[in-house]
Amino acid sequence: MISRRDFLQASMAASAIVGASGFGNWARLAAQQSLTQDQLLQFETFGNVSLIHITDIHAQMVPIYFREPSVNLGVGGNKGAVPHVTGADFRKLYGIDDGSPSHYALSSGDFSALAQGYGRMGGLDRVSTVINSIRAERPDALLLDGGDTWHGSYTCYQTAGQDMVNVMNALKPDAMTFHWEFTLGSDRVAELVDGLPFAALGQNIFDAEWDEPAELFPPYQFFERGGVKIAVIGQAFPYMPIANPGWMFPEFSFGIRDENMQEMVDQVRAEGAECVVCLSHNGFDVDKKMASIVKGIDVILSGHTHDALPEPVLVGETIIVASGSNGKFVSRVDLDIQNGRMMGFRHKLIPIFSDVITPDPEVASVIEAERAPFADTLSEVIGQTDSLLYRRGNFNGSWDDLICDALLSQRDAEIALSPGVRWGPSLIPGQNITREDLWNVTSMTYPNAYRTEMTGEFLKVVLEDVADNIFNPDPYYQQGGDMVRTGGLGYRIDVNKPQGERISNMTLLSTGEAIDPARAYMVAGWASVNEGTEGPPIWDVVEAHIREQGTVSLAPRQSVDVVTD
Repeated sequence: MISRRDFLQASMAASAIVGASGFGNWARLAAQQSLTQDQLLQFETFGNVSLIHITDIHAQMVPIYFREPSVNLGVGGNKGAVPHVTGADFRKLYGIDDGSPSHYALSSGDFSALAQGYGRMGGLDRVSTVINSIRAERPDALLLDGGDTWHGSYTCYQTAGQDMVNVMNALKPDAMTFHWEFTLGSDRVAELVDGLPFAALGQNIFDAEWDEPAELFPPYQFFERGGVKIAVIGQAFPYMPIANPGWMFPEFSFGIRDENMQEMVDQVRAEGAECVVCLSHNGFDVDKKMASIVKGIDVILSGHTHDALPEPVLVGETIIVASGSNGKFVSRVDLDIQNGRMMGFRHKLIPIFSDVITPDPEVASVIEAERAPFADTLSEVIGQTDSLLYRRGNFNGSWDDLICDALLSQRDAEIALSPGVRWGPSLIPGQNITREDLWNVTSMTYPNAYRTEMTGEFLKVVLEDVADNIFNPDPYYQQGGDMVRTGGLGYRIDVNKPQGERISNMTLLSTGEAIDPARAYMVAGWASVNEGTEGPPIWDVVEAHIREQGTVSLAPRQSVDVVTD
């Protein structure tokens, strides 16, 4: 008798047919200049339940450029496994033709040239069109938002998240979970959550004083869709007080809490759930490990690490779906639920080509209303770029190099440190740099650019600690973003070494001298998690630097020697 896992593996092949194979067709369609909205949305409706997943929008309401990473290293059991496959290897894995729209949407090579041809991606008015199309076929489809929604732009900062709340309400999601939202401060988060017309979920959000589930964030919500009783369990980012300032949300504690997750799965099953969906902001590798431990989850909708995968990954009998970031993609997952079990699925990662998908006029009107009070400020030109500016990958991107250069020059420092965050759209050569572009890569609620002395010994400790957050072979100890970005400092990193032994050959780039453990160096940085950090906001620092430069030109840098074997 065929097993349920065999059914799911057969479904994986179906996902490839409507997903990756569809990508291959785009190259021919684009060559004929016939890529259409209908072709992007084409989907053979399947089963009796539909899920729609968006995540990591980072307050990007309008179309953008966003380059996917060229370096995304996996370690331990995840070495060489998706999503840690990039570039030509990624395209070969999924059968993606060079130069095709899917190459542009999902990969990093030839990005500037392909961007000229295919244009911007995203825009929540276009996302709304896709959602409406799916709902036209499946009126009771569940729309689930994986978090990192109320953060990452000038207007989101100025309105304390209200702009994104208003626009997302127009999309009519059914539930969301959280990460950067908490950096608005717990009072503001509570105020916004109290007004949401949909579920705000987090089984791992606890009251810090009493160590019990926080009342504001129920662990799960039931939905009756397609004749199926569905439980959606929320999983907020587990490492909030480590990666972000705990003093901004002292009432709450987090953690993976996989034992509690198992209790929640067992509880909803006991209450009649025929399908269990985890709406997660763990990050993909953490979700894979959690799926191997917690039994009974049918689907994990993964967020946080910004991965965009054309096919789900199967762990046991759980499928894990990754839907990218910045509004570039919408995932559709159709499930066949029979007698309380998921017997199969179809999946498509839908790319939001902004010039192909027609904006939803109602949502476009809401976006325009939110942006109108700030229009002049957003569009103000502060410089130009001759270089591709991007941020995404385990190490410095060119946006990070520019920010570090600004810290070095404007703060009179020898070494610059910039956080390894994943958010922030790209600019292609020849574009103006507007104030909106600058805030898209610097906007946060703890922006102060500090200036302080650090010994060479302490600098190594900083680099080692961050490296362990990223390259610990146990995903449950991967508690950060990407590697801290450095300016004025070169080093060698062996990602396979144990904690405390990964970093070597630290060099002060201005002199070529080895970093002296006993010497104090003047260091400038930003986004410190320490309360009371003093200094100008990072956007002022970088704006001053760009205005002095006029036109930004950044040569590729080789200051980090990465050892992977």
